[in-house]
Formats: sequence, structure tokens, C-alpha cells
Amino acid sequence: MTHETAPDLVELTELGQQLRVDAVRAADAAGSGHPTSSMSAADLAAVLLSRHLRYDFDRPDHPGNDRLILSKGHASPLLYAMYRAAGVVDDEELLTFRRRGSRLEGHPTPRLPWVDVATGSLGQGLPFGVGMALAGKRLDQVPYRVWVLCGDGELAEGSVWEAAEHAGDQHLDNLTLIVDVNRLGQRGPTRHQRDLAAYARRFRAFDWHAVEVDGHDVAAVEAAYREAAATARRPTVILAGTVKGKGVASVEDREGLHGKPLPDGEAAVAELGGPRFVRVEVTKPPAARERRAAPSGTLSLPRYEVGDEVATRTAYGQALAALGSARPDVVVLDGEVGDSTKAELFAKEHPERYFECYIAEQQMLGAAVGLAARGWTPYAASFAAFLTRAHDFVRMAAVGGASITVAGSHAGVAIGQDGPSQMGLEDLAMFRAVHGSTVLYPCDANQTARLVAALADGEGIRYLRTTRGETPVLYGPDEEFPLGGAKVLRSSPHDKLTLVAAGVTVHEALAAADALEGGGIPVRVIDLYSVKPVDEQVLQEAAALTGCLVTIEDHHSQGGIGDAVAECFADGRPMPRLVRLAVEQMPGSATPQEQLADAGIDAPSIAATVRVLYERVVTD
Repeated sequence: MTHETAPDLVELTELGQQLRVDAVRAADAAGSGHPTSSMSAADLAAVLLSRHLRYDFDRPDHPGNDRLILSKGHASPLLYAMYRAAGVVDDEELLTFRRRGSRLEGHPTPRLPWVDVATGSLGQGLPFGVGMALAGKRLDQVPYRVWVLCGDGELAEGSVWEAAEHAGDQHLDNLTLIVDVNRLGQRGPTRHQRDLAAYARRFRAFDWHAVEVDGHDVAAVEAAYREAAATARRPTVILAGTVKGKGVASVEDREGLHGKPLPDGEAAVAELGGPRFVRVEVTKPPAARERRAAPSGTLSLPRYEVGDEVATRTAYGQALAALGSARPDVVVLDGEVGDSTKAELFAKEHPERYFECYIAEQQMLGAAVGLAARGWTPYAASFAAFLTRAHDFVRMAAVGGASITVAGSHAGVAIGQDGPSQMGLEDLAMFRAVHGSTVLYPCDANQTARLVAALADGEGIRYLRTTRGETPVLYGPDEEFPLGGAKVLRSSPHDKLTLVAAGVTVHEALAAADALEGGGIPVRVIDLYSVKPVDEQVLQEAAALTGCLVTIEDHHSQGGIGDAVAECFADGRPMPRLVRLAVEQMPGSATPQEQLADAGIDAPSIAATVRVLYERVVTD
């Protein structure tokens, strides 16, 4: 161990005080913020920034840069104070904290080029960090280190322990978690307060190397960081006992001050010794191999014959495997259901780019975001129903501008006998509500394959919904399916109304249309495979020509296809008659066809609804 001289330690202590002062000043200027949470971790940050972080601030995309994630995102004043010390944020900008238009938001986002992921929803930094560490170990093969600074309160989140187990299992010795154990949460003491041993026992159970340290003893912190770097085949957690509000006697270790500027910011700055202007020359990383994207090969998607019976989940897996051969940037994650989602087909052909996340959907989505932040193109899959527990990760991924594809299989009542606990009936609503998302629901194998490939070049959060059972192939293998499009499958100048369906209900709508045609009621059928964005032009033309749209969806009536269609006629546009057929009751166990019938979304039910509507029109 390197022995620190007294001047070295004074220098580190002074930097810690500067970070405290700047956190207080920023929150005081804003009139809001979390300075006390920043003050507790200031010494931890000072030692990291000046001695251990390897980062080229002029090149945020340098492949050898360490990654720093502030999981306790509310302590953003500390992060911004670090940036000021590094010389990339000046004093004037620091004092724009939380103001309209400022890059220095209340919680960090990638609006700043040195921030990889958005944080602030507690418990997500470590899952993101695990994804980045996996990229460094298995994909980039570059010896950068991932540093995650989190609070003790967020260790109550289950997502932290999903990530901890994954990191231990994968021997991620390039990952260091720094826990600021300052004893106090938002409303009072945390569960274990400053019992560092209690936290250490938990992490050691997941095969982590745990170091307990006084978080205000800069020499001990320096030694702990060195110990982490020297630890092989295990991630390291540094459990640092600290004091919230450290350095200002009137706020130290006091409840009731979370999320508030200090009562007297000017006096606090004076007590801390006044403003400093220490500039830290952050160590740049050594030269690292640039990950050059290998030239994309020719994409040979699977081709299916019209009339064949193929499950769209199978087409997803087969298309993904083909995409992986053409695109070396594509990686796949699955939640221990790869034999059902068919992600296993990718795993068999590209095992080095497949990540088994087991039954830990939050970690799966967190890792996907971390991998995307390192420049990879992730596809993450599970049952649509089980993605609901990871919705906050999807939401925060959108906040941070992450680019990921999520696939939800076994959607709707059409899965059959497994019953409602396994049925994704809320997923379209969930993903449609996400900012900037794309939501797709293909009805056949060729459509699925084309959309899987198209999503690789998409932006933001992309969701693909797949079906468990086999369905007939409707489209030829060369048919194009632009994002935001729709297909008109039946039409005539005499159509009485329009059926709008997606996925499994497209086949029911077509069967209903055939039956109605035989009874002298021609109807138009639209395959709304792009649920967000929708093809407004196709829908508005159908409304103008037929006057009535009937939406049919294997999903609850709220937030799905019916709402997507209705939104096309907002803002004063001519409103057609809108009728919704959806899953309104809680399903039980039954065969797939019985389920569709019970929900009123099978072909006979659709035809019966149309006949009633038609008779009313004739009568009127």
C-alpha cells in the first residue's frame, strides 16, 4: 500500500471541502436540491476524482474511460461540483443548477456528455453499472472500471440485489460499488442505519468483496479504492460510514433536512472555509482499442411461405439469430424464458453476445440500458406480463434517451390455459405511455422478421409484442413494413365499416370479414401492426369512407389499440363512430379459441357485433 504524506491528505481533504461548498452554493442558488446528501459523500468523491477515476473529459466516448454512475441521483450537486473541479463546468454554470434550460438538472441526465444514464429513481445505478461492466469484460474487452456511487437507503430496493447477484455470478471485478452509508433517508433513519457489517454480510453472500471504511477518512478511502482495484474475480463494495450534512454543525446527522437547501447557505459556506477553486487534473485512460463496428454482413432473414402456420415468437428468435450474423453490434438478453421467447435461437448461434439474466426482469432491463450506453444494440425479452415489474426501468431508460428493443411474448388471452397471471394484457398501454416509444404488434412470421430487423436502427424505447400460438402467414417474405405504417387487407368501394386489428386479432377480423361478405356486408380490414406511431392517414381515409371503425384487441380496453385509434381523431378532426372490442373481464383458464370467444374478440363475436351495428344503421 502507498503511504500518503500529510500534504497529500490535506489536499484531498481540501478538495472534499470544496465539493461540499459547491454543493451548498448550487442548492442555495436554486432554492432547492439535496446538499446534505451531497456533503456526506464529498470525501468519497474527492478521492475518486483526484486519484482513481481515469477519464478524458475532452473525449467522453474514449473507449478506455472509466464509467461513473451517480445512482443516488438526488445528490447531483456533488456530481456537478466534481465537474467544476475537473474544469468542464465553470462557476457561472454551476449556479444555474435546476434552472430552466440548464444542463445541470435536478437529477443527472445524458444532456451532459459525461453522464451515461439518467438516474434519480433509486436502485437503478447498480443494474446499469452491471450492464456496463459486462460490456467491458465480455464484449469491449477493455480494462475500464465502472464506479457506482449509491446511497444506503436505496439498498432496500430489490433491483439492487438482482444486480448484486448477477455481478457476483459473473465475477465482475471491474465493478466497484461505493455506498454512502449516511444513516438517514428522506423521512428518517434507514433500515440498518450505520451498521456497516449488516450490509457487508449481505454483499458477501452474493460473492462480493466488501470493505468497511470511515467515509470521511481520506487515507482509509484511498486504501479501500486501491484494494478494490487489486481484487480479482469479485466485484467490490466499499461501505463508507458517513454523516449527512458533514461539515456544518447545525445540519450534521439531523432529520428533516433531506431535499432542502441549507437554512443559511452563506453561513454554511463560511463554516466550511469559504469557496475554493482547486482544479483537478483527472488522469486520462491509457490508449484503448477502438471498438470498430465490423462491416455488417448481408442480412438473410428467414422466409416463410404464405399459408404456413408459424408463431410470431418463433419468427422473432429466428430473425434475431439472422440479424446477429449480419450485425455484430446486436446483443440479446433474456429473463430465463429463452425457450419460450425463442431468444435461445440467438444464443445458439451467438453465445458470446447472449446474456442470461434469469428471473430478474429489472436487472435484464438495467443491463440492456448499460450495454446500450456502451454502444451496443440490445434486444431484451420476457413474457409481456412480467415486463410490468420492470416498467420503471423502461421509464428511466426513456428519460436518459437510451436506445433498446424490448420483446414481450405470450401476450393476451390467446395464450390459453395458463390463465391471467401469465397474460400480458396491459403491455401495449404501458409501452405506449413511454416518451418517444415505438410499439409494434405483428400478426405473422414475415412481418415479425422484417420488424425485428427494422428495430435495430430505431431510436428510443422500441417494443415488439409476439404471440405464443401459431398463426397463418399472410404476407410474402418481400413485403415491406415501415415503422408507423399499416396494411389494408380487405377493401372495396362498398365497405360498410372498418375492422382495425393487430396481432392475433387480425386473423379473427379476416375470418369475420369473410363471413360478413357472404351475408352481404362488406367490411374493410386494417392490420395496425404499428400501434405507436399509428398510420393516421390510413385510419382517417377508412373513417371517411366507412364512417365507423371497430377496434379488436387482445388487450384491456384502456391504453391499447382502441385508444391509439381514437387519438387520431383528436384536435377537431372529423370523428367517426368508434366501437371497441377488447378484454373487459378477468379471464380464467381455457383453450386459446375459447379465451378469444369469452372475451368477445373471436371471428363470430366480431361478425355479430358488425351485424348489430349494420342493422342499426339500416334502421336509422
